[in-house]
Amino acid sequence: MREKSIYLLFSDTGTYLSRAINYCTKQSLNHVSIGFDSELKEVYSFGRINPRNPFSGGFVKEDIRGDFLERANCKIYTMQITESDYNKILTNIKEIEAEASNYKYNFIGLIGVLLQIEINRKNALFCSQFVATVLKDCKELCLEKPHCFVTPADIREQLGLQLIYQGKLGDYPDQLIAESDIKSDETLVPKQSFLLLVSKKVKQYVFR
Repeated sequence: MREKSIYLLFSDTGTYLSRAINYCTKQSLNHVSIGFDSELKEVYSFGRINPRNPFSGGFVKEDIRGDFLERANCKIYTMQITESDYNKILTNIKEIEAEASNYKYNFIGLIGVLLQIEINRKNALFCSQFVATVLKDCKELCLEKPHCFVTPADIREQLGLQLIYQGKLGDYPDQLIAESDIKSDETLVPKQSFLLLVSKKVKQYVFR
């Protein structure tokens, strides 16, 4: 069965809210987003709609190259899933995106996580609750908690995730370019070696 890749981005912007969540959870990188391409041009989550206003939260398509995220510390993981599950996840996201104006950030739900009180609000999600919700049909993941209790750390601990980058988010695209250049050089080496060998053989033949 054909496999597709999804990308899970865990980040920490260092804002007051981020630091407060880190303190309460005793974990770092407490924001999670989901993407569908290695360059992370298509990344979705629940977070700040207006980067300057921590209370303007909801469904967001994130720009990792923007001022707000490029300085964030992050870890990026990839995971192989079936094409069927991949399409289901995309469908789940598109359904939420189509109703984005009716969704809001679930600030109250964060308190529920802290106090371990199940709080389910209509059309209100926080980032890891959103990711858990859109991944609900993914057979490769095993999130045993209710979605309203799922934290970024719970997702990060799932089997099958492969860490592909750790560092400043703004440096990630540069690493992709560097890796691409290395791969290009590696493919050129055999060709260059072959041409060099042919050249030597020709010279040997000519000077005999």
